[in-house]
Amino acid sequence: MMDRYKKQRLRMVDSQIRARGIIDEGVLRAMEKVPRHLFIDEGLWDQAYNDNPLPIDERQTISQPYIVAIMTEALELRDRDRVLEIGTGSGYQTAILAELADRVYSIERIAALATKARKVLDFLNYYNVAIRVGDGTYGWREEAPFEAILVTAGAPHVPKTLVEQLAPGGRLVIPVGSRHTQDLVKMTRGSEDPSDIKRENLGGCRFVDLIGEHGWEAYV
Repeated sequence: MMDRYKKQRLRMVDSQIRARGIIDEGVLRAMEKVPRHLFIDEGLWDQAYNDNPLPIDERQTISQPYIVAIMTEALELRDRDRVLEIGTGSGYQTAILAELADRVYSIERIAALATKARKVLDFLNYYNVAIRVGDGTYGWREEAPFEAILVTAGAPHVPKTLVEQLAPGGRLVIPVGSRHTQDLVKMTRGSEDPSDIKRENLGGCRFVDLIGEHGWEAYV
């Protein structure tokens, strides 16, 4: 069974990731390695390597593989980097980051998702990941600054709290827009002048809402 999923992963990377312009070899290797099916319910395993998002618990989703790849590549990760992830979700994106960075700090507002993701990450021996439950829009101040910050939910604007936690030269990737559609935005902090923030639009996307003090209010 595992061999069958390995072949599906390799096919996914070739047809969905590499063929669509992702060239970072570290990202490609990580996505060939991490077993995406283990992060979703077993009943969906046969769909795990398809070119689309899938539902997980608590009305959340696991992102389309290509979106995971393009966001990860945009972070330009190095093996000494410390990464902050806002929105652990299933833990799949967390595992990809853990393959590439020295340490990953991930915040999830839904305790049940954080617990489930932790179990899968531990099973796969990703011990360089710290997860906590809370409002991710505040970031993780006591561990800042970070070389990279990734937000896996759509925000109405770029939270100033997260930009402030970027190290000089740090990169922040976040979906920004309405509750229905967003643009994937990359913010890069200047290495020499930390007040110099470069903003780049990477294209359209659609994510679940970033809920929190510096994001969207929760639906009542």
